Amino acid sequence: MKWPSTAIAAVVMLLASGCALAPKFKEPQLDVVDVQLLRGDLLRQELRVRMQVRNPNDRALAVRGIQYEVEVAGQAFAHGESEPDFIVPARGETQFDVAVTANAAAVVLRLLGGGRRDAIDYRITGRVTLAKGLVRSIPFDEKGEFSLR
Repeated sequence: MKWPSTAIAAVVMLLASGCALAPKFKEPQLDVVDVQLLRGDLLRQELRVRMQVRNPNDRALAVRGIQYEVEVAGQAFAHGESEPDFIVPARGETQFDVAVTANAAAVVLRLLGGGRRDAIDYRITGRVTLAKGLVRSIPFDEKGEFSLR
């Protein structure tokens, strides 16, 4: 069946207007507030990381969970996920805990074997899952470096 060109144009205009009406979403900002070592040995450390999130959007964000992985110097360092669901108020902030499993020994050995470095590359990848709204899953992939001084 061939669609009439007016029907195709109407569908395209409807989709375009729907995209134009969709509100712009600004990425929340995250900061580490506190880190507690729960238990650990040479090969595995379990931490509780307290995070603060700021929501620059004009609507609250109901967060179902955040899952992530951290690489340091190209080596898997940590992975984890946020604990219970939480809500970040519109243009507000809140704090939440993240359970983290890390392997600091592997990264330290990699750094020692790589010679002296002033800056270390890192990468954090993951996904924020929202409880409601048009956008339910927000992937993230952040790269950067930190200084050892």
